Order: sequence, then structure tokens, then C-alpha cells
Amino acid sequence: MSLIEKAAQRLDQLKQASAEPGDEALAPAPSASVVAVSEPAVAAKAATRSSEVPLATAHEPAAAVSRMIQIDLAVLAAKGMVSPEHPRSPIAEEYRVIKRPLLRNATDASSARIDNANLIMVTSALPGEGKTFSAINLAVSMAMELDYTVLLVDADVSRPSVFRQLGLPPERGLMDVLAGDVTDLSDVLLRTNVEKLSILPAGMPHQRATELLASESMNRLLRQIATRYPDRIVVFDSPPLLVTTESRVLATHMGQVVVVVESERTTHASVKQALATIESCPIKLMLLNKSRQGGPGGYYGYGYGYGYGEKPRDNAA
Repeated sequence: MSLIEKAAQRLDQLKQASAEPGDEALAPAPSASVVAVSEPAVAAKAATRSSEVPLATAHEPAAAVSRMIQIDLAVLAAKGMVSPEHPRSPIAEEYRVIKRPLLRNATDASSARIDNANLIMVTSALPGEGKTFSAINLAVSMAMELDYTVLLVDADVSRPSVFRQLGLPPERGLMDVLAGDVTDLSDVLLRTNVEKLSILPAGMPHQRATELLASESMNRLLRQIATRYPDRIVVFDSPPLLVTTESRVLATHMGQVVVVVESERTTHASVKQALATIESCPIKLMLLNKSRQGGPGGYYGYGYGYGYGEKPRDNAA
């Protein structure tokens, strides 16, 4: 056999060997371009499968965002109340004086620090002395500070007044959360156009309001709103102390209580009786409202109720 014939025979043997089964591993690997084309198809299949998974399990739930409401700041100023648009008004200066010791107590880092000092209840002995007027002014004034966020809670659940004073319609709020009708606090927590001020409305009236305020649900809620943000001050507009029992129950959770006293109207006996109901609260401050006496230099009212030279306003609530 010639050399050429041997070479041809050997070539035939190699061709037959390459065609035998089981030698697929010897086939050349797909080129990079083939892999690149096949990947979108795989991705499309994966996307189809993932689209069949419920959204709640396919993605993390988005963080809840509280609803925004608009407070008419011009109306606040017209009512003689603290407004960010008039930071140098007499009433704004008066509440700067009032809020300073409260903020100092709330942020005290010494060993004498008071528990829940950032929870501040504003109340009065009797209705009509100006507690809601004072609570709103105090909250707005504190929100104008650089270092704090403020939550104003309408806790006068029998006679809600905060939204009425602000000219806003009633909303679900505190009672609905405590009763279990609202499970997420952010659903009823309302942001406002006053920077760093939010409001928790009183919510719908409830026959067992006192029991709800004294419940473990209230304890959990207070811990949540007091500790969720370290810079948060919480101001509660509370019912009068001598009219309902809700305020006395609420006071047991507070670090500070501000008792509004109407000048020339509230008797010493009523004030003493009211203070006796909140003996357990560590810090109690008095705020004289609607005073006719001018302060030092005649700049602001002695009772912080109105500016010098103005007639007493009917700050009843």
C-alpha cells in the first residue's frame, strides 16, 4: 500500500471515530456570542416566573408615609397664635420663655434626668381656661426650634379641640388606634406644613375612653411615639383635670405637666384640687393665661396669654 493510500485510510478511521456516540464532549464549546444571545431568553423566563409571585413576597413593602395636611398660618396669626410666618410677634416671644424650661428638662442628660420628660401634657383645672390654645402654641413654638421634631396629640377624646382651633375637619386618630380599628399609626399620623410638626388627632369618640387610655395598648403606643425618634417632643392636649378622669390617667404616663390657669377666674381651691390629682407626675408647671398685668418692660403679658397693650382674648378650649 502506497503512502498516500495509508494516509487516506487513516483519515477515514479518524472520521469514523469522531462520529461515534459518547464523544459529544469533544465537540467545540459554543462561542461567546451564542451564550450572550441565550441569556436574555433565560432572563425572560425568570421574569415570567417572578411575575407570577404575589407582589407582597416579591418585594419589600415600601415605608409608610404619613399624609400631609395644610394649616392656614395666616389664620393662626389672626387668632393671635404662634405662627412661623411671624417669629418675632409678642405671642411668639412669650412662648419662647414658656418652652425653654420644658425643653431643658426633656433633654437633660444628667443623672437627675426625668423619665418620659419628652412627654408633656397641657391641661387645666376647668374647661375654658385656654389649654388647647396653649398646647397648640407650645407645639408650634417648639417645632420652630432647630433641634427638635414635635408631635401634637389631641388627647381630649371627649371634646376634641385641636382640629377645631386649626379650622380642620375631624379625622381618625388616637382612639381608633387604641380600639384596634387602625393598626398602623402612620395611617392617622398627619404631617403639617409647619416644618417638623406632626399631629395625631383624637379620633372617633369611644365609650371606654378612660379604660383605653389606661390600657397596655396606650403604654405601647406612648413608647412607640416617644422613642422612635430621639429628638421628638410630644405635646398632649388633655381634658381638664376636674371634669373627667381621662386626664388623670394620662398624667401617669407623662414626664411633665403644664397646668393652664385662667387669670381672675380660676380659684385657688380649684388649682389645689387639680394639682392633687397629678401628684405622681414628677414635674408640674403653672401657666397663667389671660392676664391683664404687663410683664417687665411691658413687652409681654405676665401670664403669657397675649401681648402688651392688647385686650385679653377668649382663648377658651
